[in-house]
Amino acid sequence: MSDGRRGVETAIATRGLTKRYGHVAALTDVTLTVPVGTIYGFLGPNGAGKTTTIRLLMGFIKPTAGTAGIFGHDTWRDGVAARQDLGFLVPADALYPDMSGQALLAYAARLSGRPPTLQAPLLKALEFPEEALGRRLGTYSKGMRQKLALVAAIQHDPALLILDEPTDGLDPLIQRRFEEFLRELNARGRTIFMSSHDLAEVERVCERVAVVRDGHLVAAETIAGLKRLHRRTASVTFAGPVPDAIAHVPHVALLARSAHRADLAIEGDLNPLLRFLATQQVSDFVLAPPRLEDIFLDFYGASANGRAEPEPAASGAAKS
Repeated sequence: MSDGRRGVETAIATRGLTKRYGHVAALTDVTLTVPVGTIYGFLGPNGAGKTTTIRLLMGFIKPTAGTAGIFGHDTWRDGVAARQDLGFLVPADALYPDMSGQALLAYAARLSGRPPTLQAPLLKALEFPEEALGRRLGTYSKGMRQKLALVAAIQHDPALLILDEPTDGLDPLIQRRFEEFLRELNARGRTIFMSSHDLAEVERVCERVAVVRDGHLVAAETIAGLKRLHRRTASVTFAGPVPDAIAHVPHVALLARSAHRADLAIEGDLNPLLRFLATQQVSDFVLAPPRLEDIFLDFYGASANGRAEPEPAASGAAKS
């Protein structure tokens, strides 16, 4: 899919992106591709490298090595062109406290150079009270500042949105309405790159996801692809004794067994287990659905639980 306003297939592309502060490596050799027209999640705990990556994409800091590009423009050498059709979520606590809400939105519209065509529907979706627009931002709650920052970032309908923790401070109902708004934007071809600590939100909204750990990219995949690769658990109850042969089924590890029940871990392909069970008398079969939260914890809990740590991803997002 391509964006007719840009005529390119890739919204964001980094190659070997690295940022060091003296001897401290904040980001190391990150290569990532975000296709036009996707909602892309960017995951990692505090200190993993998410904010550094976003600051490099915005051209706020210079990479130590490698490149970052938006719509084919280098974000450091050609930052004005890279940012001309972009919306960026300014941290809510960085908004000018002495400005009124209306003044801030007008200022953001002037900076974008485009009319705020989405301002009214965004204010409605976020349930932002119209009378509050005349008040100083210093009188706003955290949630109200976050809503206003979202409107300022999106109101000019940019081709690409870069949103760092967009729903921080929003109540669950407003969060769901905002997610629906993002899906509507995406249906019209807009690209959304969002970091989040809310894994359930990412699973609901995003098509693809990248995971960073200690400044390294450790996964870049579709959510469906990550789920296919993730270790799953199943419980099988047999009409008779648990067959010993179940321990030898490919991709299956026997976690526990009793007289008629086996608890299993499945790594990868589920079909060998299904073919084996088709030859048995099974009275019950429960397969736990994979959750993005479990996958994420696998990447960050590998050292603690004794499993091997995942290999860093060498390229951008895999094809669907």
